[in-house]
Amino acid sequence: MSDRSTHEQDADMIGTSAAATPVDLSAIVKAYDVRGMAGEQLTAPVARALGAAFADLLDGAGMIVAHDMRVSSPELSDAFVDGAVRRGSRVLVAGLSSTDQLYCASGLHDLAGAMFTASHNPAPDNGIKLCRPGARPISRDTGLAQIRERAEAYLAAGEIPEREGGARESVETLDDYVAMMLRLAPVPDRRPLRVVVDAANAMAGHTMPAVAQHLDAVTVVPLNFRLDGTFPSHEANPLDTSTLRELQDAVRREGADLGLAFDGDADRCVVVDETGTPVPPSAITALIAVREIARARAAGEDEPVVVANLVSSRHVGEAIAGAGGRRVRSQVGHSLIKTLMAREDAVFGGEHSAHYYFRDFFFADSGMLAALHVLAALQETEGPLSALVAEHDPYAASGEINSRVADAAAARERVRAVMAPRPGTVIDDLDGMTVEHWAPDAAAADPAGTDASAAGPAPASPERWWFSLRSSNTEPLLRLNVEAEDAATMERVRDEVLDIIRQEATMPDASAPDAAAAESTAAGSAARGTEAPGAAAPSASDGVGPSTGGAHPGASRADVPSWVRSRLRCPVCRGELVDGTGTLECEACPRSYAVEGGIPVLIADRGEAAQD
Repeated sequence: MSDRSTHEQDADMIGTSAAATPVDLSAIVKAYDVRGMAGEQLTAPVARALGAAFADLLDGAGMIVAHDMRVSSPELSDAFVDGAVRRGSRVLVAGLSSTDQLYCASGLHDLAGAMFTASHNPAPDNGIKLCRPGARPISRDTGLAQIRERAEAYLAAGEIPEREGGARESVETLDDYVAMMLRLAPVPDRRPLRVVVDAANAMAGHTMPAVAQHLDAVTVVPLNFRLDGTFPSHEANPLDTSTLRELQDAVRREGADLGLAFDGDADRCVVVDETGTPVPPSAITALIAVREIARARAAGEDEPVVVANLVSSRHVGEAIAGAGGRRVRSQVGHSLIKTLMAREDAVFGGEHSAHYYFRDFFFADSGMLAALHVLAALQETEGPLSALVAEHDPYAASGEINSRVADAAAARERVRAVMAPRPGTVIDDLDGMTVEHWAPDAAAADPAGTDASAAGPAPASPERWWFSLRSSNTEPLLRLNVEAEDAATMERVRDEVLDIIRQEATMPDASAPDAAAAESTAAGSAARGTEAPGAAAPSASDGVGPSTGGAHPGASRADVPSWVRSRLRCPVCRGELVDGTGTLECEACPRSYAVEGGIPVLIADRGEAAQD
């Protein structure tokens, strides 16, 4: 009897089990990964079923499984391995690993991979990042939906039929990872550099010492290198500027040349310069793109391709073109950008969320490779990092601002109706809507000095700005990113678009009390040296520094500025708070908090559990 027949028989048995109780994993199986609260949503039985389902997707082929330092990770990863072995897979167990270390092993061994991590999420969470052999991405459309359905069937049946051939063995992957990092981004030793690295008690504390011992001219000052899945120092989310304060202080105190902050699984890296100022991820994208284009051209490529998502700074495209490359715009999402890079054979890819992808690293992302590129670029100059990145950060940016709306499509169309008739405006609909008004140089546009009062169509405004307006994949949110040639223009466009988006906030629907909720979680950075006052805290946005924004109270009537509003968290679980009717509600746990006189009352024992 063939393996395929065995699979079919197992499926029939599971689907017709009299004891089967429906199970729904949609809350934790997301578009690109698995993520949920460990012990409640993501349990050992669920992990075991997911491991079995992943083995089925691979038809029993081998895989590598690794995990981060979270308290729940060893138990969950072990259960996953059990499920995969039961379904006939030969599993290499890699143990502690960063996500890019797992990708490296997947590529070198040409095996599928499973990484247990919740990245930058709070300590109670955990998750799984899955890839096919060669670190190729898996998304809902390319396997995750099948994995979910199969796992649900196993859980409903209460059993996982055993298949022959399964086995587990340990494998060491760190040495190969270090060797690949140093080969792909060699760091010269032209001058001594001092770098402060904040590992956030997470996986960079595992990988950075192994890499740093080979960097002769670099002295690493370690912060929070002890692995601790409770994150005792701060959350491992470097896009939240509150987590950068210790690093910034240390860079200034140590007289360091730069600082590096990694997220929980070390696949993202945020950079601060010698003054402690965060460097926008788009500037790092441009910096690395120029280097990778030069390397590819030296190897004989005529016009190397770089993929950058559509929220990246306009300057990224300018830098790519200036270096002799070709930019390809991508939708937001790591599976999408990896797939597009492979299709275009792109040498490099960058996202506004500080993910950086490399062709020679199996088209996968690596925070360590990005960090080494920055160190190498700094070694090749005599000046400070602030001077090196200044040319790659010429514009003023709002960062990402999230607005909770009842109907995202309707809000987008209101914006379109206002913007489309304006002379000089171009709109495209890749991943939401991008509106661009980037006027040419005034002299070039009107060389004869035409009288503006003359009859004819209204001339285009000389202003230069653009914005992206996207819907969240998982929440009723619109995500706005605005960039302009100057801060004043950026602020005006930002405020105008927000007003249009949030028009519904003045017309609450009594039948749907959350319809009027407007959540301002402004994030990201204005251009370095050009930021406007009124800093907003970040989320997953371009840049990690000051942004702008005023108060936009929603249905909760929490009358606080957006930069304060965006930093409010549930005092019990640290989850994000969203507007309810007269309350702020936690998205991660069933608690809501009263708003009294416009002031949120965020006291743990005064949070009320939501009623079903």
